[in-house]
Amino acid sequence: MPTRNRARTAQPRLARTAAITTALTAAVAAALALSGCAASKPATAYTPATEATRNSPEADRLNQQAVDLIATDPRQAEDLLRRALAADLYHGPAHNNLGTLLLKRGQLYDAAGEFEWAKKLMPGHPDPRMNLGLTLELAGRTDDALASYRTALEVYPDHLATMQALTRLQLRSGRADDTTRRMLGEIAMRGDTERWRDWARIEGVKAESVK
Repeated sequence: MPTRNRARTAQPRLARTAAITTALTAAVAAALALSGCAASKPATAYTPATEATRNSPEADRLNQQAVDLIATDPRQAEDLLRRALAADLYHGPAHNNLGTLLLKRGQLYDAAGEFEWAKKLMPGHPDPRMNLGLTLELAGRTDDALASYRTALEVYPDHLATMQALTRLQLRSGRADDTTRRMLGEIAMRGDTERWRDWARIEGVKAESVK
């Protein structure tokens, strides 16, 4: 999920980017059947910045421009995000959004590195944790992906996109637990799309039948 800037609260930012999150999650879910990529690790190609060299307002401006272009002009969006990080290396939303672009491109190693940066810089936001989970899932690291999804729900318990990703992976990998049925109920009522809601209802019926 792309994020805009640090000055805004999590709830409005999540609402503004729900459509992009759904699209990214759907794209990753579709790619899971095709992916045979190696496990990803965080990238560490950045040079540490000092307070004197940081320009946070410029990074905010460039990041917001990039968010508006991610769906229509990803190359230009990437250029803006890299310029944002040149202005302020510690701009968490720019790291998260760059990771989103790299994930869509299948560059799992680099995407994971960006999400790790964003996770540390945005301790109260679920997006980088969920996005890292998607990356790890594509890399075949199921246990790590499940753990990353759970950390996203720890910082934002009602984050629907993470509930959907976690529940889907739990059922797909045979790792359902005591929370799975509850999350299926939540998704059945307020899933991002009718397809998600129908899926949750069907899986909920299956779960009830094996109680």
